[in-house]
Amino acid sequence: AETQYLRYKDPKQPMNGRLRDLMGRMTLSEKIGQMVQLDRTVASAEIMRDYSIGSLLSGGGSVPLHKATAQDWTNMVNHFQNGSLSSRLGIPMIYGIDAVHGHNNVYKATIFPHNIGLGATRDPELVKRIGAATALEVRATGINYVFAPCIVCRDPRWGRCYESFSEDPKLVEAMTDIITGLQGDIPANSRKGVPYVGGKDKVAACAKHFVGDRGTVNGINENNTVIDRHGLLSIHMPGYYHSVIKGVSTIMVSYSSFNGKKMHANYDLVTTFLKDTLKFRGFVISDWEGIDRITSPPHSNYSYSVLAGIQAGIDMVMLPYNHTEFIYILTGFVNNNVIPMSRIDDADGRILRVKFTMGLFENPYADQTFEDQLGNQAHRDLAREAVRKSLVLLKNGENADGALLPLPKKASRILVAGTHAINMGYQCGGWTITQGLDGNNHTEGTTILNAISAAVDPSTEIVFSENPESDFVNSNNFSYAIVVVGEPPYAETQGDSLNLTMLEPGPSVINNVCGRVKCVVVVVSGRPIVIEPFVSQMDALVAAWLPGTEGQGVSDVLFGDYGFTGKLPPRTWFKSVDQLPMNVGDAYYDPLFPFDFGLITEPLQS
Repeated sequence: AETQYLRYKDPKQPMNGRLRDLMGRMTLSEKIGQMVQLDRTVASAEIMRDYSIGSLLSGGGSVPLHKATAQDWTNMVNHFQNGSLSSRLGIPMIYGIDAVHGHNNVYKATIFPHNIGLGATRDPELVKRIGAATALEVRATGINYVFAPCIVCRDPRWGRCYESFSEDPKLVEAMTDIITGLQGDIPANSRKGVPYVGGKDKVAACAKHFVGDRGTVNGINENNTVIDRHGLLSIHMPGYYHSVIKGVSTIMVSYSSFNGKKMHANYDLVTTFLKDTLKFRGFVISDWEGIDRITSPPHSNYSYSVLAGIQAGIDMVMLPYNHTEFIYILTGFVNNNVIPMSRIDDADGRILRVKFTMGLFENPYADQTFEDQLGNQAHRDLAREAVRKSLVLLKNGENADGALLPLPKKASRILVAGTHAINMGYQCGGWTITQGLDGNNHTEGTTILNAISAAVDPSTEIVFSENPESDFVNSNNFSYAIVVVGEPPYAETQGDSLNLTMLEPGPSVINNVCGRVKCVVVVVSGRPIVIEPFVSQMDALVAAWLPGTEGQGVSDVLFGDYGFTGKLPPRTWFKSVDQLPMNVGDAYYDPLFPFDFGLITEPLQS
């Protein structure tokens, strides 16, 4: 029998014609199915087929199996895609994953510095290259959609500060170039706000979380952002405005509220402002169980949540578990004329536009030719460069003559101390394999201690002690000490902190080592932490943020192969937490280290 000509499957036809043709063929149930995103743990090929499900995701820390290979991932994605393609109209699904700092759910992937460290580089071109490398590593596992980047942070007490580039809207604007790295450069003739994904080596990106999630009261995750509209537009909105201009495919709504109104139910900002004023043409996605949390307690009035979320302008809902309940409720609202068909068509038009733009109808399957991109050397070298450029030198002796850094590679005996010198999980931070746990055994990379060992002269004796006693330090005649301390890994609400203290026994390590021997303290943290009481004891102080898998980037600069160039744009460094929130431009601004601070050193001539 002759295959029926389907205009929507013809790549020679213009996109708008294909889109109209497909939507004209779709039933209400197929349209609602496209609005659903399910977690892979509750999905099957049959569910994808029977409900025409639009998207799947791997939630934070959800991996197919321990130490899954790129091939394990592509096989899984293709299994689900087979289900989608065997549905009546064969609409391909898109598969989303968190890629907070590289392809961070996957064993052997390159873990780049978290965005707060990239903010310190002030290098949009570097960030764009990292976006392109991340896209390749994500594609190596068959995935084509990433929930990144995060945009702006105004309060370090918030547990997601390290996911965003800076407190400064201007710097955030520049750093949205990561989107063009992930998705590709938009064509010169592209209309503003139209999503763009440039081929099989690129992924759809997601600017998040819209809007104001980084400015909540006391920095509490999912809390209320209290600010006037001018403040919202001038501080929190510029990153989204520039993301839309750069062709971002999707925007994720924030759990937080704006002056008491839940963002997931905010028609004024999601539809009137983002879609109508900014002319965003991609799709708006909820956060994980985001519509459930419109009510308190969550899911207590789910019919209301569905109504409020869809009417606000959310196009795809990260449910992520119970599709039958959502589909039943939304179908009823449409059949009873509570939600107009035009709202469903708006959602589907946006979702399908992104799928057509991605070329999914022509190339729906995972491409296994990218498998060698996962954690490859070129990407690790790029991550190492990013680490070097992200380090901020906050102190180096009391004056130029007394500078400790760069350290000599040749010394009789040196001490390396602290909890963070030999722990890959601490070095990478949250959102690495699991959302926030110690990822020591899960990720391939170079610890800071191993990097130091590789950098120094073979004749230099290295002594490592996580928590040395002062007598031990006194009696060993060390030439100098490198103390590596900081925060434990965390993600989301579990990282909210009102005291911002370093992980024990960090303070006692500093006390026992510094003052007895020349010492540089390297702070591994996702934000400024309380350091002011200890600064006077240190000879040198380095903010290393969360450097990721390539610890050699730290040793490259400590030993002077490269100079320090990083600045404090990510965050102002406070004296005490009582000052928070404190951002550059505030009337009362009395930091320990101000915005823009960072000592510059020259590399040693070899």
